[in-house]
Amino acid sequence: MAQVLEFKLPDLGEGLTEAEIVRWLVAVGDVVAIDQPVVEVETAKAMVEVPCPYGGVVTARYGEEGTELPVGAPLITVAVGSPDAVGPAGAPAAEAEGSGNVLVGYGTQAPARRRRRVRAQLTAANGTAPTATPAPAPAPALAPEPTAPEPPVPQGGPVPVISPLVRKLARDNGVDLHALRGTGPDGLILRADVEAALRVEATAPATTAAPTTAAPAPTAHPEGTRIPLKGVRGAVAEKLSRSRREIPDATCWVDADATELLRARAAMNAAGASKISLVALLARICTAALARFPELNSSVDTEAREVVQLPGVHLGFAAQTERGLVVPVVRDAHTRDAESLTAEFARLTEAARAGRLTPAELTGGTFTLNNYGVFGVDGSTPIINHPEAAMLGVGRIVPKPWVHEGELAVRQVVQLSLTFDHRVCDGGTAGGFLRYVADCVEQPAVLLRTV
Repeated sequence: MAQVLEFKLPDLGEGLTEAEIVRWLVAVGDVVAIDQPVVEVETAKAMVEVPCPYGGVVTARYGEEGTELPVGAPLITVAVGSPDAVGPAGAPAAEAEGSGNVLVGYGTQAPARRRRRVRAQLTAANGTAPTATPAPAPAPALAPEPTAPEPPVPQGGPVPVISPLVRKLARDNGVDLHALRGTGPDGLILRADVEAALRVEATAPATTAAPTTAAPAPTAHPEGTRIPLKGVRGAVAEKLSRSRREIPDATCWVDADATELLRARAAMNAAGASKISLVALLARICTAALARFPELNSSVDTEAREVVQLPGVHLGFAAQTERGLVVPVVRDAHTRDAESLTAEFARLTEAARAGRLTPAELTGGTFTLNNYGVFGVDGSTPIINHPEAAMLGVGRIVPKPWVHEGELAVRQVVQLSLTFDHRVCDGGTAGGFLRYVADCVEQPAVLLRTV
């Protein structure tokens, strides 16, 4: 006899307390294997596929796509020990009730293979009825062969619909639920059944189409459009607000002639097989400068009233994506050369744009490089990425009149700015750091003294 187990939204790490359901990867009635991803959620830091530690038949889902759930809330229930449920390598799920993997971080120990989704009929022999409201499921691409006689179309009395959302969808579109045959367990009418009926009506002649009721048109809010501060936007708002409340920041800036840096990069790319990015060279300059001025690679322990200088440089860089501003982190940037930095920047940028960054790749930074020049601006006074102590800003590189070797010339000029926590150092240290960065930009050979 099958046993129904409840799988709750696990602790996804990094102090996160809730997540938003982005996309269900399984439907009610599907057979899932141990550690198979069942739902894709969005936390305040990343998109995460959540694997289920049980193998069996999905009997219920909790929450619609777009719903925000707290950690510990039920996600799905699984009937373990069902004849149709299979575990890894075809083993019955009853022999392996759970993987035992710890669901902290962004999943279990290793990613599971994607399995083909299989629709299974829950029969009375299983003794498993959904213990919660099943969420609507998408219509299967191919209808399965029936394993039992189809339930008769109900002519009256109670309609086999549990979900209020399915009822609302039918009511808003004028669908008679008594005329539908449910494809869910025990003839349950699912959202897919209502949507299939609507598709039939849309393709039927106008004279025979059932009357429909249009959904009410959205009305504008009298005070303007309201956009919830949640997900990435909410996390950014909270972090920036905390930074402004706690950090007494200051900013200094300087113009630098980047002509020689661009020439050095062109020479490196002409000589080597791997192309070196400009941001990788700037990151290499940052790590060299932090080795000379370690005060800026630190954080402040407010409770202990201590400045904590950090042993390694985990370099964050600001990246604008469709989901909002994120700051991926290059681990141990001080140990990497320009080629390795280029590859890591490219990997993290691609993952950021695709929404695949993990919480671990978005946390733990000790210093941030902000290349706002890509937006076509020269300067900025950015907010420090709490709990870091400093951020180097880089504006656009543009040709400008410049005195070079005693003569007026057109050179490639960039504005560099440093925003720093005044608790960790004074202006002399900040100015020394920024001047060293500018010297390396103007004369890349200066870096040779520190390697």
